[in-house]
Amino acid sequence: MELNFKYVLDMRAFDELRKLEMFFKDESRHGVSIVDLYELVQHAGNILPRLYLLCTVGSVYIKSKEAPAKDVLKDLVEMCRAVQNPIRGLFLRSYLAQVSRDKSPSLGSEYEGGEDTVMDTVEFVLQNFTEMNKLWVRMQHQGPVRIREKLEKERNELRDLAGKNLHVLSQIEGVNLELYRDTVLPRVLEQIVNCEDERAQYYLMDCIIQVFPDEYHLQTLETLLGAFPQLQPTVDIKTVLSRLMERLSNYAASSPDVLPEFLQVEAFAKLSSAIGKVIEAQVDMPIVGAVTLYVSLLTFTLHVHPEHLDYVDQILGACYKLLFGKPKLEEGRATKQIVALLSSPLEKYNDIVTALTLSNYPCVMDCLDDKTNKVMAMVIIQSIMKNSTCISTADKVEVLFELLKGLIKDLDGTAVDELDEEDFNEEQNSVARLIHMLYNDDSEEMLKIICTVRKHIMAGGPTRLPFTVPPLTFSALRLVRKLQAHDGNVVGEEKEPATPKKIFQLLNETIEALSSVPSPELALRLYLQCAESANDCDLEPVAYDFFTKAFILYEEEVADSKAQVTAIHLIIGALQRMNVFGVENRDTLSHKATGYSAKLLKKTDQCRAVYTCSHLFWVDEKDGIKGGERALLCLKRALRIANAAQQIANAINGTSGPVTLFVEILNKYLYFLEKGNPQITSAAIQGLVELITDEMKSDSAPDPASDAFFASTIRYIQFQKQKGGVMGEKFGPIKM
Repeated sequence: MELNFKYVLDMRAFDELRKLEMFFKDESRHGVSIVDLYELVQHAGNILPRLYLLCTVGSVYIKSKEAPAKDVLKDLVEMCRAVQNPIRGLFLRSYLAQVSRDKSPSLGSEYEGGEDTVMDTVEFVLQNFTEMNKLWVRMQHQGPVRIREKLEKERNELRDLAGKNLHVLSQIEGVNLELYRDTVLPRVLEQIVNCEDERAQYYLMDCIIQVFPDEYHLQTLETLLGAFPQLQPTVDIKTVLSRLMERLSNYAASSPDVLPEFLQVEAFAKLSSAIGKVIEAQVDMPIVGAVTLYVSLLTFTLHVHPEHLDYVDQILGACYKLLFGKPKLEEGRATKQIVALLSSPLEKYNDIVTALTLSNYPCVMDCLDDKTNKVMAMVIIQSIMKNSTCISTADKVEVLFELLKGLIKDLDGTAVDELDEEDFNEEQNSVARLIHMLYNDDSEEMLKIICTVRKHIMAGGPTRLPFTVPPLTFSALRLVRKLQAHDGNVVGEEKEPATPKKIFQLLNETIEALSSVPSPELALRLYLQCAESANDCDLEPVAYDFFTKAFILYEEEVADSKAQVTAIHLIIGALQRMNVFGVENRDTLSHKATGYSAKLLKKTDQCRAVYTCSHLFWVDEKDGIKGGERALLCLKRALRIANAAQQIANAINGTSGPVTLFVEILNKYLYFLEKGNPQITSAAIQGLVELITDEMKSDSAPDPASDAFFASTIRYIQFQKQKGGVMGEKFGPIKM
């Protein structure tokens, strides 16, 4: 508050001094020549008013051109040394800089010429800057220790007074690259390094970067970077260097024409070397600070030299060298910076394949703690999915899965039980989606990819296999279909052929591991999928083996009654579609399926499964099996089970219950009648219709859904009767 009050007073004083300057300009008002006036004010009694008056009159003196501007300015800047109080001295010199700003002999100025040059102006500003910085630094040593915090706050508020000199330097006409490189920058850096003050060094280095042109920074990079290792160890160098690299990146993005300059001056090598020296010099720099520097350097490299992957790998290597031998990073800010470092190449190239060529990429990932390693692995997968990147070689898949090992297996003994279930499921679903992005048109290479993926996912433990085995299975079956389209084999030079048999053997072992997890229902589904693919390849023994394993799983592992119902219907559906089996094998499997159907827990489930088995003996295809009598036996057996279910319902509830099962069986009879099964007679259908009608009449609590179902079936029969033709002949004998 006190400093703000002083600042306001000084600003008001400056305004009043401008009015006084106008008075001094008009000689008719005071009758004294400007030369005499310049001498006269030097006799003022108090030093501070004397110097303010001297600066004001000096401004008028320069305008009068009765003396060289450089001599007056030199005189003023030297005499201002008389005020050594930091705050008063800063405001005095700030006033001097203000009144002299439009009176310096810069290029194009009315005061240029003769002995006055741009160099004189630069010298004046540099000298004033040096003295102001000394005063500003000295402020920290004023006053007792108990008000040190207050003084530091005041120092911070007055920093712009010192920094404005650098802005003035950047605005001087005639300060070209040569003058900046040879004079301005070395002098400014010398003052910054020598002041040995943390706050001043940070602020003034930042000022240099912000006020001078980007092309000057590029051409003087070595000089500028050479100052950083000489700064105080406590200076926040990472922020200043990051801003420098950000400015250079934006400069490179502004025009493609400037890119050759970056290569010419070897900007990357100089920045990389400077960062290494800074980290070496600041032994107490936290890991997060050092990593932040490498993140900024990588961002710069990806903007300026995106084609130089060796630069990117070099940065990752330097970061790995920094982290090697230290405990795995767990500190939040540091791990975020590592994730940013590893994510940058993915975002720039939109291609994980490019990142896989970086030898140091997995090394840096290994430095992360398990949790962050998983986060980074998810970032990689999301990048692949977002850009639809196809990983097409086994070698790249090997490198990729090494990067993703935090998701694929437990690290350092971390138990899955300790993980959040929702997060775990999301991670594993992501891995499953990733497997579908691994593909190569060459069958041999694709088989290698499948084997590589299998090697990694089999180490994932029982909780991961249900997520990762299914996509691997379908990926392998896709290869089987491709091989089948090419007559089964694709033989390369000096290679073993990739064959469906070899792939089915691999799948057999893989699914067997899944069945022991245990995930029997999932394993059973996959066995049936493989059996259907073996059917398409005309491999009867292989298909039979898969069905055998499915039945064994059903017998030994599927215990839940609902799961049994689902499983038996899946088996029946898959078996019905098989056409590779000979009579003996098909009969064996069909009778197995029918037997298991009749042993289900609920009668209703038994009935539906048994009448579904009728389709195993009558397949409506050109070369399909036509066992009409055995299909009829299944329907009759289903009728007996349905009747038993009615009796049980009547015994328990006193009512026979819905006739839905009978109506469903009736529809099966009608289906086989239409398809030409000679064992299905109109008399049997008519008898079933009468049975249903009687049951409905005797039911004291009719079921609207069953009634509607039956009514709809009757309408269908009538429609077919009226249709005429072949169908009319088949349905005609049925009396309604």
